[in-house]
Amino acid sequence: MKYVYFFGAGKADGNAKMKDLLGGKGANLAEMTSIGLPVPAGFTITTEVCTEYYKNQQNYPAGLKEEVAANLRAVEDLMGKKFGDAKNPLLVSVRSGARASMPGMMDTILNLGLNDTTVQGIIAQSGDERFAYDAYRRFVQMYSDVVMGMHKDELEQLLERKKEARGVHLDTELTAADWKELVGAFKEKIQETLGVPFPEDPEAQLWGAIGAVFGSWMNQRAITYRKLNSIPAEWGTAVNVQSMVFGNMGDDCATGVAFTRDPSTGENYFYGEYLVNAQGEDVVAGIRTPQPINRAKHKPGDLPSMEEVLPDCYQQLVGIREILEKHYRDMQDIEFTIETGKLYMLQTRNGKRTAKAAIKVAVDMVSEGLIDEKTAVLRVAPNQLDQLLHPSLDPKADKKVIAKGLPASPGAASGAVVFTADEAESQAKLGNKVILVRVETSPEDIHGMHAAQGILTARGGMTSHAAVVARGMGKCCVAGCGDIKVDYAGGKFAAKDGTVINKGDVITLDGGTGEVMLGAVPTVAASASGDFATLMGWVDKFRRMKVRANADTPHDARTAREFGAEGIGLCRTEHMFFEATRIAAVREMILAADIDGRRKALAKILPMQKGDFIGLFREMKGLPVTIRLLDPPLHEFLPQEDKDIEELSRTMGVSAQTLRHKVEFLHEFNPMLGHRGCRLGVTFPEIYDMQVQAIMEAACELVRDEGFEIVPEIMIPLVSVTKELSLMRANAVAVCEDVMARYKVKVNYLIGTMIELPRAAITADSIATEADFFSFGTNDLTQTTFGLSRDDAGKFLPFYVENNIIEEDPFVSLDQDGVGALVKMGFEKGRSTRASLKVGICGEHGGDPSSVIFCDSVGLDYVSCSPFRVPIARLAAAHATLGAK
Repeated sequence: MKYVYFFGAGKADGNAKMKDLLGGKGANLAEMTSIGLPVPAGFTITTEVCTEYYKNQQNYPAGLKEEVAANLRAVEDLMGKKFGDAKNPLLVSVRSGARASMPGMMDTILNLGLNDTTVQGIIAQSGDERFAYDAYRRFVQMYSDVVMGMHKDELEQLLERKKEARGVHLDTELTAADWKELVGAFKEKIQETLGVPFPEDPEAQLWGAIGAVFGSWMNQRAITYRKLNSIPAEWGTAVNVQSMVFGNMGDDCATGVAFTRDPSTGENYFYGEYLVNAQGEDVVAGIRTPQPINRAKHKPGDLPSMEEVLPDCYQQLVGIREILEKHYRDMQDIEFTIETGKLYMLQTRNGKRTAKAAIKVAVDMVSEGLIDEKTAVLRVAPNQLDQLLHPSLDPKADKKVIAKGLPASPGAASGAVVFTADEAESQAKLGNKVILVRVETSPEDIHGMHAAQGILTARGGMTSHAAVVARGMGKCCVAGCGDIKVDYAGGKFAAKDGTVINKGDVITLDGGTGEVMLGAVPTVAASASGDFATLMGWVDKFRRMKVRANADTPHDARTAREFGAEGIGLCRTEHMFFEATRIAAVREMILAADIDGRRKALAKILPMQKGDFIGLFREMKGLPVTIRLLDPPLHEFLPQEDKDIEELSRTMGVSAQTLRHKVEFLHEFNPMLGHRGCRLGVTFPEIYDMQVQAIMEAACELVRDEGFEIVPEIMIPLVSVTKELSLMRANAVAVCEDVMARYKVKVNYLIGTMIELPRAAITADSIATEADFFSFGTNDLTQTTFGLSRDDAGKFLPFYVENNIIEEDPFVSLDQDGVGALVKMGFEKGRSTRASLKVGICGEHGGDPSSVIFCDSVGLDYVSCSPFRVPIARLAAAHATLGAK
């Protein structure tokens, strides 16, 4: 097997289509080399090596060392330098490169090959002793951290003490002698702390770095990132070894990060930051304030742009931007270095972007002729839309702005301030909303960033770790907020105006303006117009499967329509009973001593239910509305507190003691498997009769008085045997016919069932003889298939997911092998009996993209989900039709 792929001087062994083998970085380095861009020579060790490394107890495959040596010699020949040579040394960078972009999650080592001998060669080559020792100390810091396991703060403290002693603030103000002294101090500290010397042999350094990059595939932050982004562990990472070019050799050198379009908004202008006389990590770390690459969004007070300081290199970079966008037909995230006036490209990849930017870029690129509509639809990930579908700050609301930073990732977020990632995660698990405040984030903060509502940093630019990762997550982020001073020890931060915010105080962030506000600021609903509407128009043109919404109120139904729902797939009537004005009548009905008492209470509920259904039918304006008859256990409606029982006893004229006995009698040990669903309708048919009457009266009145076309879909829940459904169907038909006769109106209606028990799926061919439609209730079907309660599963399911016992929480993403197999079986058996059977799902899985794609593959007619997830389901359905992977 070939384990190492070379690139350099316009020729490359690989190309952009080989991401699975070379990782994203390696494949794109090869591609950029092949299309003639200035890329420093190097080679890529494949992802297959990573896979074998972990399969074989962290041992490399036979022949790898020889391949690395041969490719290193090819780089030496091309660059005219020799690795480890005293007079003319070649230095290299060693970087990770997974097939899916994982910014900041794995490790990088720069300036590898330096030691006390080769540093003299670098001094001779560059004529700059300060630069050489600056590069050397950077290498020692990185290598000791990444490869040797030295905590980075220990050496950083030595650096800070040196700056204090010299009375300077910036690293660039230290002299050659300072850096040389620090290199020695760093090595002494490493020996003292770790008990081993810093390695002087360049070859040992190289293999230590390669092993560390492979090792970083399994570090905690990479594992967390993979879980958050559904990246399989078996993919592995590649390792890229590349000859160094230096952006820190003087004022004609620079390094930068740029996006070919704005990753926050999607606007078509060149967007990026750079630093003169710096190496790459300086830009993203926020140690120095980055400068804009151009004057496109120049604001008064900004530092000089690259367009002004290095105009020739900037114009060359603009040309490369155009080449890359046309070549890749997507927005690119690029890294570059300028060494003594010469521009080099170090990376390109499809840029992480917000949902707003993803949609704008996709729509704009269609109008620019770069991509077609199908590509545009596939270019936007369904889960990204979640960012757009939630409220933003109300522009009319009062707000007290205490600080302003960079608008790094749009959106609005309010929460209590916390200062550590661990605390953000623990508070989120308790259901609390928090804002993570850091001086600057690092990859180790990934879990806290995910848990927080928003992120605020005191340092860092628009391409800092916090900004890039927050945009990828869809989190609101304000970065580089120099108006605040963070005091970790005191658990507080102070704003420039003197306001002190303590841990636990609530603040609000506006990631679109960079504002930090005191307290919680009200929000307004999201808009579904503009580019979003354009894209969703294409989405609906391509998808096969319909999308409905789960909605119980007219407000929810209105929201669902605004987001493109094509009907209601689940109206949970029990949710209509919990209002204070209704609960007393419901309790009276449940606790009645006989059928007459129940009918008396039901007569009070009937007009309320009818009003509910009229509201829903009006909002859906003729679209199908599936109404599930009463489903939950009766005890959920009953009073538990003595004062509530006493009040109900007075209302009903029954002793409190009698009511207590009834409450105890109705208590169930496992109510999810108890007296609920159609079992209520079988034992107390008058309950379902009242609901069917309310549905049909509402429909008849709207047909008669307002000319609506309505097809109510009456759903009988929790059926396990065909006889249950035949009994309930006969009762429902009798009520429907009676209502239509009274109103002298004909309404087409359907009667079907929710398939939420394994037995129902297995016997679906029989059940379909009595059903006009099936709706799979995948929430309960998951519970009954796994034999667990989702209310209790939180105690152990996270452990199962974290330890790969199961890949995903089955209540979040449909278990396709088990629950999915029952859905497929139920669908096929039902259709075998009744070819016209309408089939959909209405569990929470209806808004999960991978579950939607599965439902499309089975052949279901529709999915139903919460109103705010309707666009997500629509896009996922289009992806399914277009064959997205």
